Amino acid sequence: MAGIFKAYDIRGVVPEELDEPRAYRLGRAFVRFLNHPNESPMHPNESQNRRFAGDPANHPSALPTHPTPVLTVVVGHDARLSSPSLAEAFTSGATDEGAEVTTIGLVGTCQTYFALGAHRFGAGAMVTASHNPKQYNGFKLLREGVAPLSGESGLPEVSALYQGISAEPFISLEGRPCSQAPVHSLDVYDEYSRHVLGFIQSDRIPPLKVVLDAGNGAAGLAAQRVFEALPQVRNIPLNFQPDGNFPAHEPNPQLPENRREIEERIRAEGADLGIAWDGDGDRCYFLDEKGRFIDGYYITALLIEAILRRRPGEKVIFDTRLTWANLDTTHAFGGIPLINRAGHSFIKARMRAEGAIFGGEVSGHFYFRDNFFADDGMIPALLILELLGMRQETLSQLVGPLEAKYPSSGEINVQVADVEALLAEVERRYADGTIDHLDGLSVEYPQWRFNLRSSQTEPLVRLNVEARQRELVEKKTAELLALLRVDTAVRGRL
Repeated sequence: MAGIFKAYDIRGVVPEELDEPRAYRLGRAFVRFLNHPNESPMHPNESQNRRFAGDPANHPSALPTHPTPVLTVVVGHDARLSSPSLAEAFTSGATDEGAEVTTIGLVGTCQTYFALGAHRFGAGAMVTASHNPKQYNGFKLLREGVAPLSGESGLPEVSALYQGISAEPFISLEGRPCSQAPVHSLDVYDEYSRHVLGFIQSDRIPPLKVVLDAGNGAAGLAAQRVFEALPQVRNIPLNFQPDGNFPAHEPNPQLPENRREIEERIRAEGADLGIAWDGDGDRCYFLDEKGRFIDGYYITALLIEAILRRRPGEKVIFDTRLTWANLDTTHAFGGIPLINRAGHSFIKARMRAEGAIFGGEVSGHFYFRDNFFADDGMIPALLILELLGMRQETLSQLVGPLEAKYPSSGEINVQVADVEALLAEVERRYADGTIDHLDGLSVEYPQWRFNLRSSQTEPLVRLNVEARQRELVEKKTAELLALLRVDTAVRGRL
């Protein structure tokens, strides 16, 4: 695939790798793929990709070249400075290819998922680079039913079509993109707020003081509406104003340097907890009343409890990186645990196949069957607030027993020259354990286990270790890092 086509989405530096002409080409390639999925990558009408300066009635896009029903596409964009123009260019490409587009403006990825599922559009696109620094942007492409395109399905075909499309859009005599397809607009925020609030009984949430950090990304617009509906919750908003310069910090709460402001504010305000979102709002992160960051592993276990308390007997899915807390919690609350390969396209596909009610990843992605099998950043926040009321405990009291019983290393990322050779060497070293290759290399012993998997996009391996005692986690983590022949590792950079 081309350089901007990644394992799960499309991403690159603006404008060197991604700009408006490329976004236009992408819009055309995406719609062409969905309209003609079985055709060869080179479309037979490629001669249309030239400047058009004649009568718009004779414009090639006005000709009946699409016998299939008109594809409807919803397009949203995040707060990055380049996002509005990239969304507009993508829309021009999509309409020139014959689609009917509805734009929903500045939103988080969650609202694009919701609009696509609730309004039953034929496809969707979200302009975002998620948690990346401000110079990046990208696209998440979706089929009908909020099913993502990925490197396993769809993106290679779109990439092949993209290569054969001219970078120059059709230009009318007036200098505007010449498309005959309509473009509509839709505001989904009120509908979305009612939708996510339907996941809880709001009267179970106790009086709380909560610091909310939207990081100047897209989440603030949704969080304001959702939390206004909870009068018993006193909100202390941080960085709610969308600003693609991200003046407070990069929109990635997993990095400790990006959490300093919310940590200090929690302690200064005597707040009960803090919640932070990434740049496009589809991941949320929690800090307890002491301002201490809670690993996504333990939040996954709490969410399993919150869901199975209401719906025992349901299937829940989590990834291979860390499993013991999730297995035990699922069994304790009457659920059926399923372990899966990490990555949103893999989790979502397994959830659909199994009818699972919930999926969780240590990275902070949480998926819900009743949310069109999509991940969301507001629903987990509401469920944790409700669980605090149901248990009548603080967040540190909820998490403490999990951290004590299931200590873990957290994810450690290590740069390596030859990932495959390294994985083979580690497997030889731990051949006496129970070995699994579902996602990278997992090795389990009675008192400890680890998962070592390669990055989909970088020359990295990602290590997670858990054990029955904290001292054993530290010992085995050091042992594995020595085997990986590194002196230092960067924690938490996903």
